[in-house]
Amino acid sequence: MQIILYDSHWPKGKKQEYLASPIPQGETLRARPRLPLASFIKGIGNGLIVGALILIIVFAFPLVKQDLTYRLNQKKAEKLTQTYAPLLTQAAQKQAEELKLKEQIASEAAQYKVTTDFSLVIPKISAASKVIPNVNPSDEKEYKELLKNGVGHAQGTKFPGEGGNIYLFSHSTNSPLNVTRYNAVFYMLKELTSGDEVIIFYNEKKYTYKVVDHFITTADDVRWLTEQTSEERLVLQTCWPPGTSWKRLIVLAKPV
Repeated sequence: MQIILYDSHWPKGKKQEYLASPIPQGETLRARPRLPLASFIKGIGNGLIVGALILIIVFAFPLVKQDLTYRLNQKKAEKLTQTYAPLLTQAAQKQAEELKLKEQIASEAAQYKVTTDFSLVIPKISAASKVIPNVNPSDEKEYKELLKNGVGHAQGTKFPGEGGNIYLFSHSTNSPLNVTRYNAVFYMLKELTSGDEVIIFYNEKKYTYKVVDHFITTADDVRWLTEQTSEERLVLQTCWPPGTSWKRLIVLAKPV
């Protein structure tokens, strides 16, 4: 077998043939083996590439993680906002309405010259007074002293809005001259009739009642004080005749 080499740089029209050394039959051309230095350099290059990728992953992962966490939190926040925004708006509106109502109630109470802590107003007889809570009705010395400063709320009875029996009592008198002396808030209680309005301000709220009955009973008739009832009922009590302690005048009222 012979190999003929041709050089393109030869002048045109000339062809020269060179006979190379013959290759024995049965043998083929073998690639020249790579040099050790080339393999070493290639290995270093591959190692640098792998190392660079590892560094990128190590340093970039926290940033990618932080970015993904931020975006997920943003989506969660948007979802929560969409879900709870209407509820928060309703709560804010309700709170604003309640505040406005409290201001209106306080303004109305101020017109009667009382507070919204615990006060009683009976427009028909121009009675307006603070109410002293939890006065012991069986301790005459205690309640006589306390009734100089307001209407007594009987200890053990309910408060407005709780349901049950609310028992309030105060002095009456047989002379207008003693109204101030004895703080006789219930001096004109006998003038109340069915349908008359009774207002109680309690714990910044307003409770309105309508008179449903009134009558005179004995001094030892305490059933209106001790009787238990599931329905809310307001009991106003004073002495009868005015200026004595012989009997009791009872006025009953129910919530409007």
